Amino acid sequence: MQRNGIAMNANRKAVFMCLEKRFREAYGNSRGLRFFTAPGRTELAGNHTDHNNGKVLAAAIDLELVAAVQPCEGVIELLSTGWEQPFKVQLDDLGPNRAETGRPVALLRGVAAGFQKRGHRIGGFRACVESSVPQGSGLSSSAAFEILAGNILNTLYNDGQVDPVQLAVIGQEAENNYYGKPCGLMDQISCSLGGIVNIDFLHPSHPQIRQLTLDWEAKGWALCIVDTKSRHGDLTSDYSAIRSEMNLVAQCFGHEVLRNVEQDQFWTGIAGLRTRVGDRALLRAIHFFEENQRVDDMVNAIETGDFDTYLNLVNTSGHSSAEFLQNVVPTGAVKDQAILLGLALTRKFMKGEGACRVHGGGFAGTIQAYVPLQVLPKYAKTIAAVFGPDSIHTLTVRTERVGETFL
Repeated sequence: MQRNGIAMNANRKAVFMCLEKRFREAYGNSRGLRFFTAPGRTELAGNHTDHNNGKVLAAAIDLELVAAVQPCEGVIELLSTGWEQPFKVQLDDLGPNRAETGRPVALLRGVAAGFQKRGHRIGGFRACVESSVPQGSGLSSSAAFEILAGNILNTLYNDGQVDPVQLAVIGQEAENNYYGKPCGLMDQISCSLGGIVNIDFLHPSHPQIRQLTLDWEAKGWALCIVDTKSRHGDLTSDYSAIRSEMNLVAQCFGHEVLRNVEQDQFWTGIAGLRTRVGDRALLRAIHFFEENQRVDDMVNAIETGDFDTYLNLVNTSGHSSAEFLQNVVPTGAVKDQAILLGLALTRKFMKGEGACRVHGGGFAGTIQAYVPLQVLPKYAKTIAAVFGPDSIHTLTVRTERVGETFL
């Protein structure tokens, strides 16, 4: 068996030693204990395009889930920091459970069901999990959780033969059909493959994937995620509306998704569409078409080393999300507009330099900012004064694919 090994650095080793201790305390012994990790992801471009078969640019990051795992029979039992009781899934009962909607146990059940549906082997395990990916932050803690669970089943029971894209598809199905959250495939692929990826979902069952390299730190910049401390809870209807409104526009042209709509037909048909779908749906479609092109332009800027153009496109993406996609304020929110406030504070601080945009699904959670390294401490202090001392994270790209980690 070929084992997809990941190097153990000093920080990971310390975390795993703590996890091993927790595991012994929870389960009595740590015989045969194995270690796994799965990264979060940051979306670099392609905001809300994947679910309409669009293009995206994303990167796996160094904030990650780590797990100490021991095989067992008949049940998956996972104890995660922040939860008092372990999540348990009996492997003879893998149908969706409505009572679990929106809870991590639904993802475990859905991933195991996805393996079983495809004829892959499944088996039980016990795990203790620690996460540095903030929940509800737009860094894809749910996708990382799905990929972690899939990677464990893949390694323990399938000799690592399930490829990273299939792991991603299984995770997406679990999130859509068990967890109850509509999502595209970008998050799971990014977490599964590692590095920076450009993904084209024109054919979603066989996405085209390109690996890219970009070292913004070498160019004098830090990529920051600002946690505005607003959370994703109870925003499923806002997320669903984006997808459904884009689909509604596509259906006016006889298609299910916007990627299959001819842009010229869309632009010439806007006047007649206003009463059929409403202005917001049209604006969201405009965002989709223009964001798709921006992804291509940003990939070109990366490949040609034109970082100034790259930053300009990041800013344009941010304005499009705010003005056209309209995913920076929850529906009806008056007092809580933390995403917009974070963007406003960042733009004032930067004085025309750098770039910022809403990050991930939007409405709550995080913004993304490219900040010159020489002013990063001052920027962090400015942000902390408003959103708290632990509100800013500087991200590094994780280049490793998911796999077992060896001590």
